[in-house]
Order: sequence, then structure tokens, then C-alpha cells
Amino acid sequence: MKHLLIAAGILSATSAVAADKPELTVYTYDSFVSDWGPGPQVEEAFEKTCDCDLKLVGVEDGAALLSRIRLEGAGSDADIVLGLDTNLLIAARETGLFAAHDVEADYALPVAWADDHFVPYDWGYFAFVHNAGAEVPGNFRDLAASDTKILIQDPRSSTPGLGLLMWVKAAYGDAAPEIWADLSDNIVTVTKGWSEAYGLFLDGEADMVLSYTTSPAYHLIAEEDDSKAAAVFDEGHYMQVEVAAKLAGSDQVELADQFLAFMVSDAFQSIIPTTNWMYPAVMPADGLPAGFDMLVTPEKALLLTPEEAAATRDEALGEWLGALSQ
Repeated sequence: MKHLLIAAGILSATSAVAADKPELTVYTYDSFVSDWGPGPQVEEAFEKTCDCDLKLVGVEDGAALLSRIRLEGAGSDADIVLGLDTNLLIAARETGLFAAHDVEADYALPVAWADDHFVPYDWGYFAFVHNAGAEVPGNFRDLAASDTKILIQDPRSSTPGLGLLMWVKAAYGDAAPEIWADLSDNIVTVTKGWSEAYGLFLDGEADMVLSYTTSPAYHLIAEEDDSKAAAVFDEGHYMQVEVAAKLAGSDQVELADQFLAFMVSDAFQSIIPTTNWMYPAVMPADGLPAGFDMLVTPEKALLLTPEEAAATRDEALGEWLGALSQ
């Protein structure tokens, strides 16, 4: 009995210490918090510096994050939202739910960055990933004219899905509806998020999947498997810059600021390449891991400004929905 009482006392004391620690809640996408994503390493590294409990909450895919925050409003449990991108910045800013930051960093982005609300943490190029050695189309028109079967994500819930809309719109402008009409019979299915689509591709459900030029690095580095490649399209490839921001309604303002500053530190950025399989927003002290030098680099980069993306989104979504409904 004495041992039980002692054990109960130790457990009670440990629980009290844990309860005394402040909790920082970060909403992000599901793949970030997965066992193979950055989440576990980020949580461990940040908690060593903050004397806090970092709670990472997976909310489907990136575009679903903004919908969740809009729904919860100022009463959201989130202190930080991590996983929006430049295509969503204007819509996110217009909610009035995000607060300004004072983070400064020596960014290694291919575009200039100056935003007082959103802090970038990684970036990449969208691409269709396929089995290496397969003959694949070299642009969207050739893809549409081929029998190649593809998997894509829903732009209403997924940032890659929205990025694909922007990619087609940036490359083809007013001809985008024609591209989508011709592509409609190539699409096997439209998933809510990236993880589901990529999993279906690995299961052999399609010839190509919408992902990133960096995705083959996962197979090469983590699995020692060079059987995946990214198709290079001659129209250029649309870029994605992923960002995080703190909520104006956060009751952990200092911790939120600390996390955003940590996010651009070497401790965080060195985790990104081999867990999120993207390019880091700030180059780690040791540079990029071996294997990243074998990735394809698009000759032409496409990127709409946040303002252009916001002005284009509804039109592009309507064109996409119209083509897929026929």
C-alpha cells in the first residue's frame, strides 16, 4: 500500500508540473503531424527551448485550415496556423483573425518576401510525379491529348489542388477552360488532400499524381529508391510558399511569437527537407541534404502575387468545376 501511495504521489506531482506548463496550439495539415512528417521533431525541438507543451493539431489539408479558422472565429483554440500559402494570404488577411509579427530572417526564397502577418517556412514547385522511366507528357496540352491517368486534389480543401488551378491559369490565361475540358477524362479521382492522392498513386491507381519536384527525394533518401521522378512541363511550374501566422485571439502571445521566431531558426529549418520534403525558407547551416542535388529544377517558375491569386481564384474554380461536371 505504501508503494502505491508513493507512486500516486509521484504521478500527482508529475501531472501538476505538466499542468503548470503553458500550452501552445498549432493548427496544421495532417501530413505535417504524421509520424513521418516534421511534427514530432519540431515538437521535441521547440519544447526544449520553451518550457511549454506544443500541441500540433492536424486539420486535413492546407486550404481546409482557413475554413476551420473562419468557422471557429475569434474563439478558436489555435494560437498559430501553419500551412497556408500565398494563394490564400489575401483571404486569410481579410478575416481579421491574424496578428502581425516582428520576425526577421535571411530568407532563401526565390522571391522577395516582406509580409507583416505571415512567416514563410518552406517552398517548392508543383509537379506531376510518375514512375521513373515512363514516357510522360511535357506540358498540359500533351497531357490532355494522352491516355495518361492522373490524381489531383480538391482546390477547395487542398493547397496543392488550389496551386494546380493557379498553375493552369498562370500558364494559359483565358485558355484555361479549354485545358480543363480536355483534361477531365485524364483525372481518375479528386481527393480532399495530398496524402490520400499520393497514397493512391503509390498503390498503382494512376500514372501520375499532383505533388512536388521534391517528392522523389523522399523515396531516394528515406527509402533508397530511385523509382520516382517529377515530370518537367515546358510551360513552367507553379511555385508554392508555405506560411504560418499567429491568431489575434491567442492567449499565448509570447509563446506564439517565440514559435514563429523558432520556425525560421536552423533547428526548425534543418528538419524541413527530409520530413516535409520541401525546400527550407532559410538555408540550414549544413545546406541541403545529399539527394536534393538530383532533383529536377524547372527552367521557368510561375507564381501569381497574393493579390492576383485572390482575384483569380473564383474564376479559376468555376472553370474547373464546370469542366469536371460535364
